[in-house]
Amino acid sequence: MTPSDVDGIFAPFQYDFMQRAFFAALVVGALCSAMGTYVVLRKLSFIGDGLAHASFAGIAIAYLRGANFYAGAAVATIVTAIGIGFVHRRGKVSLDTSIGVLFTAAFALGIFLMSRSTRSTVDLQNYLFGNILGVSAYDLAMVLGLGLAVAVIVGALWRPLLYTSFDPVVAEAAGIRAGFVDYALLVILAITIIVSLQLVGIVLVAALLVTPAAAAAQLTKRFVPMMALSCTFGVFAAVGGLYASYELHASPGATMVLLATLVFFCALAVAATRRRMLSATRRPPRAS
Repeated sequence: MTPSDVDGIFAPFQYDFMQRAFFAALVVGALCSAMGTYVVLRKLSFIGDGLAHASFAGIAIAYLRGANFYAGAAVATIVTAIGIGFVHRRGKVSLDTSIGVLFTAAFALGIFLMSRSTRSTVDLQNYLFGNILGVSAYDLAMVLGLGLAVAVIVGALWRPLLYTSFDPVVAEAAGIRAGFVDYALLVILAITIIVSLQLVGIVLVAALLVTPAAAAAQLTKRFVPMMALSCTFGVFAAVGGLYASYELHASPGATMVLLATLVFFCALAVAATRRRMLSATRRPPRAS
């Protein structure tokens, strides 16, 4: 390998905006994939897409009021998350139905408000598809701060989150307040999604939340190894996808999601091969 080849490999790191983008990808990749472990275990894959779309109502309100878009998105997403938990637990409505009703209502509210606006239409492409290359030092500090806050909350609720993810009935019997834990998880997921909007946008955020954890679930059923694998896959997809997008001149968010999907199918192939090998070793020998 020549010096020019080495320079080419490290070329993206010469720019300040790329350094910020890689650091943001590292943080968000780890954060989303770690929280995605709970999402996959609880069969809440729809929640990421739902809360991401619900944020559009907050973006629309913030635009009309001249406020910060991400602050508006955060409020709308957290309110929707709490609403989903309330309708599910108090209204005795299934969780997927609660998600479907409330996220479509929030998304429709955003479209309704934007359609009635007499001001010039704002370009929402960055919020739909992400703009990680535009991450500022302030955005980076916010991402890191929210990521640390989520890590602290998850650490404090580690045991209740773990028990309620596997068996909420037994957790309730053991004295764990499953309702509070469910609300807390929904709010944590809402914060995670808000952090990720700058990275991949509303349209693709659900994939980054679910796909790495789904890949890890193919390889292990133990919680801690699953979360560790999920984080590894998530960071690889986020950082590797960003690097690949630089080389391929493609959308960073879309490239990250496609790389995560490739990892998922590789894990699926490994799991299928392992099952076949295990089945072959257990098969009784044929009579001669």
